[in-house]
Amino acid sequence: MRSWVEVSLRRIRENYRAVRSLVGGTAEVMPVVKADAYRHGAVEVSRALESEGIKWLAVSNVEEGVALRQAGIAARILVMADFLPEDRPALEKFHLTPVVHSLDDLPDVRVPYHLKIDSGMGRLGTRAGPDEIVRRVAASPAPLEGLMTHFASAANYESRQTEEQIARFEAVVSAFPARPPYVHLSSSIPIAYRRTEAWGNLVRPGHAIYGYVSPGRGPIPPPSLRVKPALTWRATILAVKDIEAGALIGYGGIHRAAKPMRIAVLAAGYADGIPHRLGNRGKVIAAGKLAPIVGAVSMDLTTIDISACPQMRVGDAVTLLGSEGDVSIDAQQIARWAGTISYSVLCGIHARVKRVYVD
Repeated sequence: MRSWVEVSLRRIRENYRAVRSLVGGTAEVMPVVKADAYRHGAVEVSRALESEGIKWLAVSNVEEGVALRQAGIAARILVMADFLPEDRPALEKFHLTPVVHSLDDLPDVRVPYHLKIDSGMGRLGTRAGPDEIVRRVAASPAPLEGLMTHFASAANYESRQTEEQIARFEAVVSAFPARPPYVHLSSSIPIAYRRTEAWGNLVRPGHAIYGYVSPGRGPIPPPSLRVKPALTWRATILAVKDIEAGALIGYGGIHRAAKPMRIAVLAAGYADGIPHRLGNRGKVIAAGKLAPIVGAVSMDLTTIDISACPQMRVGDAVTLLGSEGDVSIDAQQIARWAGTISYSVLCGIHARVKRVYVD
């Protein structure tokens, strides 16, 4: 194989159990499997989670929900981002639960739904006042099953934004004569840092299920959640060659060899998901050692310096993301090198990279 990822379903299950153990009986856990389960494979991940007894999964759009249903996934599925007119018939047909973002859409809802409150993020959700929300919900033809919101700055303990969002959201919840069956605000970060006042009775871990807890800012407590990455990404060496001092490498000749060196050309590039900005900046693991990326990352190829491991040959594999012995590279480290976020690194792994599932 040119390039592939190995997904540990055992790690997925262990990470889910860690979340479930942390929230205890306070809240039910609804793993987020949108974006093909952050490129881990939504169907396989969902099956692993169903084996743990989960009752809910969350996706971004109707198409993602339909794909899970067609693969035999039976859990409740919350569609968090879409309520487009052309997709609404599929909600009922495939037993999907929509999140509604506008009070004007309530007359068109025909199935139990969750209503999203824009408590201060300025993205999806209604910004109407509590009394208007209660009045419009009471007049809607379908039953309200849940109220939800989403935080903009949950990891920033230098900001009061999260506390302000909680207060605005609770003002809406308190305005209802009876609390809806589900109230949920928290994704991975408020879970991991035990913002228990934001848990409600349902939590939505995404990043944590795949083994990551984002670092915080300010006087943040240590994370209470311990999870491990479930994905390893590897690529095969296509060519090995020795080059002389002064030789230029890659598009634009952005790397000039300072001394004679041995290089290897990998069968993966930015079309596979290696961030282009890793050129002359990132590293991979070759024979248990960190090997620098030299020159620009190309569409299908990446060049590395293997002078420290000259035994590497064509057909050998290197690790782009994962561990070999005591050496590790995770998505957060790649994100730091590339000037992006770990979510983008994981979701950027292209579908043409083969998925291999291990237990």
